[in-house]
Amino acid sequence: MSDVIDLHGQVGVVTGGNGGIGLGIAEGLALAGADVAIWARNEEKTTAAIAHLAKLAPDRRFLGLTCDVADEAAVGAAVAATVGELGRIDSCVANAGTSGGAPFLDLTAEEWRRVVAVNLDGVFFTLQAAARQMVAQGEGGALVAVSSTSAIHGAPVTSHYAASKAGVLALVRSAAVALGRHAIRVNALVPGWTITDLARGGYENERFRDVTVRRTPARRWAEPSEFRAVGAYLCDKRQTFHTGDSVVVDGGYTIF
Repeated sequence: MSDVIDLHGQVGVVTGGNGGIGLGIAEGLALAGADVAIWARNEEKTTAAIAHLAKLAPDRRFLGLTCDVADEAAVGAAVAATVGELGRIDSCVANAGTSGGAPFLDLTAEEWRRVVAVNLDGVFFTLQAAARQMVAQGEGGALVAVSSTSAIHGAPVTSHYAASKAGVLALVRSAAVALGRHAIRVNALVPGWTITDLARGGYENERFRDVTVRRTPARRWAEPSEFRAVGAYLCDKRQTFHTGDSVVVDGGYTIF
């Protein structure tokens, strides 16, 4: 068997896959041969992302679904729609997320719950629903949850975001143990500073950008397309011995 990543015949799901790191991962899956479903809240962005992917990999099938991952029923409906249209789910990347800024002493319960509902509850709903489908199929699968370097370093004005992303790492480890018997591997992707809509405010702040670049050994921020290959690898069902891990792709930020 070839060790080269080949996802032909497989179906991958990417939540929040209509932009940023999620779109980069969706590109990687499509280029490796997978059919791809994007679940996201912004229908217009999803339509544009599907058109982009169709040009990038015209021989693949793509599906765009409007889905709020913080809504458990919506996630279940998205699984059913994906299977109904594409036939199965072999990999699922729980990438959808949100952020917000507030000093720790001023952070309200409402704001805390808003971020945690998407970033942690949404990841749980997504991984659980996808895993149930994979177990029913009986052929194993791959689950990926996108965390953040904020889970590792202190984030004084985004403590709710950091806490949710740290929770994702614990959830991944627990799910990896629980699902190993079903040949479903579960890993986390921990990206560093990346030029996305969610982080664009920081990137366009010259002082902040300079501080983060100087602290990053690669001396720059990442482009979303740089997550194509690692996304395809993490979604490759044949990599059966790699599970419960947190793969850090941050230009060296967390070691410097």
